[in-house]
Amino acid sequence: MMQNVHLAAEADEDDLYSGYNDYNPTFDTEDLENDVAFQQAARTSHGRRPPVTAKIPGTSASRPLATGFGSKATLTSSMGRPMTGAIQDGVARPMTAVHAAGYTKAAMRGSSFDPLGQARGPAPPLEMKNSDSSEEKIRQLEKKVNELVEESCIANSCGDLKLALEKAKEAGRKERVLVRQREQIAAPENINLDLTYSVLFNLASQYAANEMYAEALNTYQVIVKNKMFSNGGRLKVNMGNIYLKQRNYAKAIKFYRMALDQIPSVHKEMRIKIMQNIGVAFIKTGQYVDAISSFEHIMSMSPNLKAGFNLILCYFAIGNGEQMKKAFQKLIAVPLEVDYDDKYISPNDDPHTNLLIEAIKNDSLRQIERERKSMAEEYIMTAAKLIAPVIETSFAVGYDWCVEVVKASNYVELANDLEINKATTYLRQQDFNQALETLKMFEKKDSRVKSAAATNLSFLYYLENELGQATNYADLAVNSDRYNPAALTNKGNTVFANGDYEKAAEFYKEALRNDSSCTEALYNLGLTYKKLNRIDEALDCFLKLHAILRNSAQVLYQIANIYEIMEDPNQAIEWLLQLISVVPTDPHVLSKLGKLYDNEGDKSQAFHYYYESYRYFPSNIEVIEWLGAYYIDTQFCEKAIEYFERAALILPTQVKWQLMVASCYRRSGNYQKALEKYKVIHRKFPENVECLRFLVRLCTDMGLKEVQEYMTKLKKVEKLKEIREQRIKSGRDGSARSRREGNADSGGTKGERLSAKLKALPGTSEPYESSGSKEIDASYIDPLGPQAERPKTAARKRTEEDDFADEELGEDLLPE
Repeated sequence: MMQNVHLAAEADEDDLYSGYNDYNPTFDTEDLENDVAFQQAARTSHGRRPPVTAKIPGTSASRPLATGFGSKATLTSSMGRPMTGAIQDGVARPMTAVHAAGYTKAAMRGSSFDPLGQARGPAPPLEMKNSDSSEEKIRQLEKKVNELVEESCIANSCGDLKLALEKAKEAGRKERVLVRQREQIAAPENINLDLTYSVLFNLASQYAANEMYAEALNTYQVIVKNKMFSNGGRLKVNMGNIYLKQRNYAKAIKFYRMALDQIPSVHKEMRIKIMQNIGVAFIKTGQYVDAISSFEHIMSMSPNLKAGFNLILCYFAIGNGEQMKKAFQKLIAVPLEVDYDDKYISPNDDPHTNLLIEAIKNDSLRQIERERKSMAEEYIMTAAKLIAPVIETSFAVGYDWCVEVVKASNYVELANDLEINKATTYLRQQDFNQALETLKMFEKKDSRVKSAAATNLSFLYYLENELGQATNYADLAVNSDRYNPAALTNKGNTVFANGDYEKAAEFYKEALRNDSSCTEALYNLGLTYKKLNRIDEALDCFLKLHAILRNSAQVLYQIANIYEIMEDPNQAIEWLLQLISVVPTDPHVLSKLGKLYDNEGDKSQAFHYYYESYRYFPSNIEVIEWLGAYYIDTQFCEKAIEYFERAALILPTQVKWQLMVASCYRRSGNYQKALEKYKVIHRKFPENVECLRFLVRLCTDMGLKEVQEYMTKLKKVEKLKEIREQRIKSGRDGSARSRREGNADSGGTKGERLSAKLKALPGTSEPYESSGSKEIDASYIDPLGPQAERPKTAARKRTEEDDFADEELGEDLLPE
């Protein structure tokens, strides 16, 4: 027993780490590979021998036990049974459990640690797919169908509806090929129903977008009638929308109701939208009672602005004033679900908070809130203007009720706008006094409302030509809100009317700096530059305005007029041609075109536009005169008679046109008609010298007896003419002497009386009235002249002021 006991050396008494290298030799497996008995026991049943008796010496005697000092000693179990792996009679005992696990020490000996198996080298390459297989072809075709559907949707979102429809059709063709191939190699249950549904739905949507409603309805019917599509019934809403576009309201209501029956109650929002569509369809058919029931249900379940406004319209249509009031109150009470401006005001000077508020003040969510609030205000304002005149005995009382209801709601700021609309209604009824009183009530309110009211007051007084009051209220509007472009525009208008064009231009520029989209200020600035003869700047203003208002007749006319001033008739004609595409029946624009073509020498085009102008407005004397002269110039005197007769009807007190009619008869060889016409003229104007001269000539040529009578009258009239001319001449000489005497002696009463008497006579540059026609007639010369002379196309050259006076598209300022 003692041979297995080892005492520690004295030097190791203080060794704290002693004994850590000692181990139980039972777990020593290093020599198991060379242990013959162990290997034999692992391979055979040698290890299942009966245990040896104590008389047989232990097998461990030949195998020493390893100790901490490296020595080995034999180990025997307490029952005398040798340990596994011990050698007995020179034969090693097998260890069968290790071999059964498949563990071999030799495989690991001499190899490095490689848990990922990198030492084995790269993995073999993947096997190539067989592209000729049916399954692979089906997968590729399905992928292509999905790509076509996506391309169709993208084309639709980009606005290319034709391409979107072509892609949808191609996707439908390939999907049908895909279904046939799947049916050939697999059971029908393996068909991809989701892909079929998406292809058909996209195709129907593209048909509807291209307004091919019959094809869209057929495609939707294919989806709806297929029981394999679980949610296909919801597409009846789309079918109802198509019928609504086709104005087939009965079918639209039918399909909306069918869709409503198939949508479960949990989808509340969808059901509300469908009911709203049903209500709109009932309005279209005039069934207001049914529409009211739909909108009342919506307002009780999930109130919204559109349903509330439509409900007011329905009650207005049936004339129920009390229900209009209730519906208006419901509309006011609809929750807007937006944050008010207090959220965007910083409570302190924290820079981080201010930076955050500045970032969210104009973000996309804030813009949505503004749009929603603006839409709500528009609905409320429109509803109030609609029902105010009918809910009470007068529109004023109705407006007062609406104002009180609005003041008690979250839309308090709209009350002032309703008051201003009340004043506007007075204006439409031409009750200016009530409008002025209503607007004057705002003079003591906050600056914004005061500025708006003062702007309207300035506009009213400007229209009434009371420039003093207009100026006062324009100043009040500007002082109340310096950034109000309408107030600045009206202030510029008052300054413009007083002739201070430079200052007016400054006000218009300031209005544009505050609001670059203020078209009235830009238009008036262009007019101001025209007055200042700054033609290039005026043209620049009107070209900018044309970019904003593409079809404004006033802007197009001003551009054409500026090019005419710049002596560029080709550009003027081009812009006037654009103008008549906007106002094709404006006679003044057509006559202007005729005048420009006439100046360019293009008589055929001039005749075309003058004739069109005459067709639309046959009372323009200038156009009538040009057409008559044109026919005389082309030797068609008979046709000229029609135009000169119309001129004589328009101006019966002027002998000129009747003489032209008689002259046309004479030129065409119809002397009898000419003689009768001259006699008629002589009876109306017995002192007309030219008429008597032609009567004498015609009677002489025709050998009539009345020649002596007319010659006697002619001599008397000529003598009266000489006496009258002498009196006029002496009057002028006396006027000259009186002026000289007046310069020499300012106290001459005789010269003053003579000057005052002469002032009563018309000046040389003033038009004569009918009372002065005798002087004109006495010196009248045949306007057509001798037959060999070419007639003039106009009695005088028209000035620019005449053009502005005749044009409907004149230079009126545009006050707010």
